[in-house]
Amino acid sequence: MTLIDDINQAQAYLRDQGMGQAEIGLVLGSGLGDLADQVDNRLAIPYRDIPHFPTSTVSGHQGLLIFGDLAGKKVLAMQGRFHYYEGYTMKEVTFPIRVMKALGVHSLLVTNAAGGVNPNFKPGDLMLIKDQLNLTGDNPLIGFNHDQLGPRFPDMSQSYDQDYQELILGQAEKLGISLQEGVYAGLSGPTYETPAEVKMVGILGGDAVGMSTVAEAIVAKHSQMKLAGLSCITNLAAGLQESLSHEEVIETTQAVKDKFKSLVLAFLETI
Repeated sequence: MTLIDDINQAQAYLRDQGMGQAEIGLVLGSGLGDLADQVDNRLAIPYRDIPHFPTSTVSGHQGLLIFGDLAGKKVLAMQGRFHYYEGYTMKEVTFPIRVMKALGVHSLLVTNAAGGVNPNFKPGDLMLIKDQLNLTGDNPLIGFNHDQLGPRFPDMSQSYDQDYQELILGQAEKLGISLQEGVYAGLSGPTYETPAEVKMVGILGGDAVGMSTVAEAIVAKHSQMKLAGLSCITNLAAGLQESLSHEEVIETTQAVKDKFKSLVLAFLETI
């Protein structure tokens, strides 16, 4: 069995379950999955039922693939994602992005909870992802390249679509939402970063740090998707506040979820 075979099997299963042609993919990170509850004409399928899908093991990740209508668009939303630190390979982590492409998705919005490295950030801020640093030590494209999926050497010089960035900034201004902008640095986890690692990320140009997103973004670009990204700054990174916990991450995302949902819906309406 090849990656192409696995994608085709997952696509065929989802088509048989009633999933039609999708337009926009959404990856909803820790504590941000509530947006998927607003999808109309909703079809929700547990990850465990989809061929070759991993299962989500992290609190705050419901583990459902949801198809339906949101803000006038046909969306395919991941209510919870997979992480490298759960023991999955990078190819397994990003397999759902491959399936989204096979189901017609042309644009992907990735979201996450992140620690603030930029000293101007505070918990509860939203950050538009302008670029990324892959500091995981791995890459989902290592190995054999299937040319029908994308090029051997994808261009990452504009990972996050400039037009989409401008649309999100414009909608944030209209809604009166203060939106930070910055570079997202992805590390492997599951440990939170040490103060020295956070200092390193800042020196390298990172504004926020987390344990997801970068591999999904790479595969989205490899798949010729247009990409946008939003981080919820849930805490200040190690060394910038006394201690860190996953409970704090979930608590902060719940506090800002209405602001987050309003911005995402406004963005979807404009594309």
